[in-house]
Amino acid sequence: MEPALAEPPSRTARADRPDRLWRPRRVLVTPAALEHAHGRAMLARAEALGLPVERLAANRLNGLRHTDPRRAYAEAKATLALVVAPPTKLRLQPIPPSADWRFDLAEGCPAHCQYCYLAGSLSGPPVTRAYANLDRILENLDGYAGRGAVTSASDARVHEGTTFEASCYTDPLGIEHLTGSLSAAIRHFGAWNAPVQLRFTTKFAAVEPLLDLPHGRRTRIRFSVNARGAARYEGGTASLDARLRAMRSVALAGYPVGLTIAPILPIPDWQAAYADLIRDAADALAGVPDLDLTAELITHRFTPGSKEVLQSWYPGSDLPLDEAKRTRKFTKFGSVKYVLPKDLMAEMRAGLHAALARELPTARVLYWT
Repeated sequence: MEPALAEPPSRTARADRPDRLWRPRRVLVTPAALEHAHGRAMLARAEALGLPVERLAANRLNGLRHTDPRRAYAEAKATLALVVAPPTKLRLQPIPPSADWRFDLAEGCPAHCQYCYLAGSLSGPPVTRAYANLDRILENLDGYAGRGAVTSASDARVHEGTTFEASCYTDPLGIEHLTGSLSAAIRHFGAWNAPVQLRFTTKFAAVEPLLDLPHGRRTRIRFSVNARGAARYEGGTASLDARLRAMRSVALAGYPVGLTIAPILPIPDWQAAYADLIRDAADALAGVPDLDLTAELITHRFTPGSKEVLQSWYPGSDLPLDEAKRTRKFTKFGSVKYVLPKDLMAEMRAGLHAALARELPTARVLYWT
């Protein structure tokens, strides 16, 4: 290996312990899941890892609700269910500003992020559901190629082709050792002879199964990162250093990569904290040939519903959720959300854009929201 490609020393490097892969305490398997080859393959993975498997008599997941929300949360977060995606999952929806379409390999996430936006999006206990009808999910994408109103309709991003986002309702890398679904999707896009792109974001680092896949540069792997002062809000995820090393590894394997800086928070001395984060990312990517790098900048926001759920899950959290310090806005669906005040938003936007231009001048900033 050429010296330029070696692991660069990091100003913040430390001796991390290896990040542990998620081992659910329960694996629930529905009869319908076992009608699919991918469902049987996921079951075989779970059994090979020695995980406790429960074969259900029916396709409904029952007995997951409790009057104590903390107990319901803890038990759900420790549960993987192998199920069949319902027909509604095959009717794709646009996902601006990220991609033309979103599709789901799974629903739910094993991480314990105290700002989790899924808290306001999913109903019921946050069980991770992995979809067994993977072949049907991937075949269904063909009908959406060449269509879309996000990247396909943007002069600045039309070269990306029709884009498909796979991490709206899950972190597919965080469960890949249990499902194999992400690798299958990458192979599918790599073999798809069309201007298309698979996109996913992750807070995990176990990228080894992806490095030798025939991806054809049609998968962009984005790493969700945050300033080190926000690390306490991201339980159960890979460390920032591990994520940056993983980003370097997949970039060296030829994947287009991305930084998803989110959620941008008004932590103490945020200017220096986010500048340091971007400098660390630049160190991690130093010397990577043919680097294709994007950046997506997402500020923190919450809704009354997500605040209620998050505070029931993490009652001791100091995550800033004071409505009096936010600006009240309405979504396109008419619901209320609380965002950072306009002046602070403008200051943070200018600061992060300046740091990116200084440290990672070749990065394409896709959006700020």
